[in-house]
Amino acid sequence: MNFDLQDLSGTFTTFDIIVSLSLSFVLASIIGWVYRHTHRNVSYSQSYVQTLVLVGMVISLIMLVVGSNIARAFALVGALSVVRFRNAIKETRDVGFIFLVMAVGMTTGTRFYLLAIAATIAICLVLLIMNKFNWFKLDVQRQVVKVQVPPEQEYNALVEDVLIRYCSEFELVSTESVRSGALTELYYTAQLKKGTKPNELISALSAVNTGQRVTVLTGYDQTDI
Repeated sequence: MNFDLQDLSGTFTTFDIIVSLSLSFVLASIIGWVYRHTHRNVSYSQSYVQTLVLVGMVISLIMLVVGSNIARAFALVGALSVVRFRNAIKETRDVGFIFLVMAVGMTTGTRFYLLAIAATIAICLVLLIMNKFNWFKLDVQRQVVKVQVPPEQEYNALVEDVLIRYCSEFELVSTESVRSGALTELYYTAQLKKGTKPNELISALSAVNTGQRVTVLTGYDQTDI
């Protein structure tokens, strides 16, 4: 029986392997440092940044193996399709960094070294500039208001009267029954009027909800909850 074993050395050389993996490591590490420098929320994960470097190198290796062989590309797609990723991505920008290191891995693996270096420098500069000058920041601070009230409908009206006095706008997000129906928990998104402090809103709500729990979370759009 004749087995035709193809030697991959005809597809790439040892020099290609060393340069591709080394360059993908360096560029992915630069991207990781930029991610760490520009990260603002509390959910920073060292393992995520290390994974960025790993993904860049793995994609580079895959592109070396695939080369221009279509059959090999379909085989790898089939093999990788069984992988399931169940970790939730907390920030949209994290997905962007994943795509960035994948693109770097693809360009280094296909031996477009100059393109990989130029793209990494250009995109990282854009990220640093956006972070430096705080581009696209919305100078509107919103609150999440969570208040527990007795189940009678009249208390809902009292809460909304308080919100009208202290907030320029608000919206009921959800209503939930707690303590086996003894209380109703109301969730609002709101924007306080200028000069109004969260403590004032809490005091006013506590005065109409029979002393039940009141929570005001400020700046929820920039905080992991």
